[in-house]
Amino acid sequence: MAVGPETTGSGAGREDEKDRQLEEFRDPPKPSLTTDQGVRVDDTDNALRAGDRGPTLLEDFHFREKVTHFDHERIPERVVHARGSGAYGFFEPYASLAEYTCADFLQEAGRRTPVFVRFSTVQGPRGSADTVRDVRGFATKFYTRHGNYDLVGNNFPVFFIQDAIKFPDFVHAVKMEPQNEMPTGASAHDTFWDFCGLQPETTHMLMWLMSDRAIPRSFRMMQGFGVHTFRFVNAEGRGTLVKFHWKPRLGVASLVWDEAQIAAGRDPDFNRRDLWEAIAAGDYPEWELGVQLVPEEDEFAFDFDLLDSTKIIPEEQVPVRPIGRMVLDRNPQNFFAETEQVAFHTANIVPGIDFTNDPLLQGRNFSYLDTQLIRLGGPNFSQLPVNRPVAEVSSNHRDGYGQQVIQSGTSYFPNSLGGGCPAHAGAGADLAAGVFTHYQRRVDGDAIRRRSDSFQDHYSQATLFWNSMSDWERQHIVAAFRFELGKVENVPVRERMVENLNHVDHGLATAVAEGIGVTPPAKPAGGGHNAASPALSQANLLAGDPATRKVAVLAADGVDAGQVAAVREGLAARGVRVEVLAPRDGSVRAADGSAFAVDRALPTMASVLYDAVVVAGGDESVAALSAEPDALRFVTEAYRHGKPVGGLGAGVRLLGPGADRGDPPSGEVASERGVVTAGGDASCAGRFAEAFAEALAQHRFPDRPALLR
Repeated sequence: MAVGPETTGSGAGREDEKDRQLEEFRDPPKPSLTTDQGVRVDDTDNALRAGDRGPTLLEDFHFREKVTHFDHERIPERVVHARGSGAYGFFEPYASLAEYTCADFLQEAGRRTPVFVRFSTVQGPRGSADTVRDVRGFATKFYTRHGNYDLVGNNFPVFFIQDAIKFPDFVHAVKMEPQNEMPTGASAHDTFWDFCGLQPETTHMLMWLMSDRAIPRSFRMMQGFGVHTFRFVNAEGRGTLVKFHWKPRLGVASLVWDEAQIAAGRDPDFNRRDLWEAIAAGDYPEWELGVQLVPEEDEFAFDFDLLDSTKIIPEEQVPVRPIGRMVLDRNPQNFFAETEQVAFHTANIVPGIDFTNDPLLQGRNFSYLDTQLIRLGGPNFSQLPVNRPVAEVSSNHRDGYGQQVIQSGTSYFPNSLGGGCPAHAGAGADLAAGVFTHYQRRVDGDAIRRRSDSFQDHYSQATLFWNSMSDWERQHIVAAFRFELGKVENVPVRERMVENLNHVDHGLATAVAEGIGVTPPAKPAGGGHNAASPALSQANLLAGDPATRKVAVLAADGVDAGQVAAVREGLAARGVRVEVLAPRDGSVRAADGSAFAVDRALPTMASVLYDAVVVAGGDESVAALSAEPDALRFVTEAYRHGKPVGGLGAGVRLLGPGADRGDPPSGEVASERGVVTAGGDASCAGRFAEAFAEALAQHRFPDRPALLR
């Protein structure tokens, strides 16, 4: 459902200060084609040559300029998070957080700060598919009045490694095998699992990666986390440790593995398209920002180290406090200029937010800037429109690739020739006034390459995650480990990973071992942790709201158009998007002889692109669909993936053999484990829509029988 003003089909959203700033950089179409120097061009279809069949001449400056620019249109893609999708929006706090932080954008309830968010996968290149099993990036750029703040997170609250010095090793291992550059967008190969088996600190993250969290249904239904422990600082200089959480308004939902693989072929842009179309339709995605706050004096009150990025703070120990909401309401106008050129950096912080000594965070604070210098061609990437702060910029930086400012005056400090400008705030700078002052803390110790003993527990939180899963989530985790390790050619690598998993849970290790052909461990190696955190299970994170879910209605000639129209209207009233699919595009003949418009041709679509399927009524229509392999596959596939399926009147015959399921009596509506049926009577359409919407809100029914009956 829309949560903001109505938009055009492009999802324009409301105008804010960032959008107004970008306006001066937008280049609308112009009537005359020119060179980059403004010279009008008489012909851009033919290169200048000596005669109509002769060689091209070097003096053709337009040709050389045009081709040279084309040759350099692509910038180096990101080493990780190469495939992304982004959108603009706003963030607004629920109340002032001045007690904990002087960050300007968190001081006043309801005051909107423009944002740009980029979602991404990690392993694959730009051309890989959206629905691979992978971590998802969730990076938010806040264009605050005191400068840009980047909250660069993921959809998991933990990471693979504890120290950034291991990041090149991890990425080299998870990327494609060096000898053949396979597999694309996947972690199911030897080098990744060899690395993980030798680095037990990866174990907790692997539990998340092998869960359904790694294949989200939509960016709009995905949590986000800041991963690290950061620090809030208030106007008096008092610090509070903080972890950030994004919670989607639509609830947390995922694909199942078979569905994700099919979707990668049917629509490799599945998540990207979903985000774009939702914003264009005015179904603005929304997340709630929450924080876990820990007083500085309680830093060591836990049985794990808050500086360890492979650990969470269980919500049962420190509840997540909601502090504001973010709404994405505007699609970019140019993917390259905005989504591709946007540059995030963990060190882009503002007064009121500061770092901790987390060794992974400390390394990221160096790496991001270093990456952007090579990827975006020089030091002036912050002047690109999407990266430009709305706050005034006045630095002494000069020249360099991509300089877009005609600078004058002095470029050093201190100076007298430039009137002493720009001048810094000096001693006694006021945090609340937007002057950044680093949080003061005592730092001492030997210069040593050694990790704290408090970082050595690699299994207890992995066990916590496993203990927190429902039965079907555990089944999916086991299946994921079997699939991934089953792709590993080296048997000792498989064995090593099973031994690591035995420290998590003996039953998990045994089930995985039996599926990949290695000897199960003889006895448990774990510590017998029994704790669980219900907040970790997706079964507890559904929103109970079917809004923006997509339903396919299958129809053919002879369809009961009146009942379909009534069901569509009933579902649309609940924010559900309904599309009618038929063997051919355009329209079909309704049972009363009229033309009934359809939205798409059935052969061009697939069940994995929808959240549910309904088979329309009408004897002739159902008979025609029964002869269509695409229709039969559509229904059985949706059922196998646990999605709601429905039948109207004679349409129930496609939900199973007619001998097992007769046509329901007129006016009757029944619902059982996501199978919803209604008699062939338009009067019951409203009750069917209500029952089907309730099934949609449950997302899946993993405990129902494996076959339609």
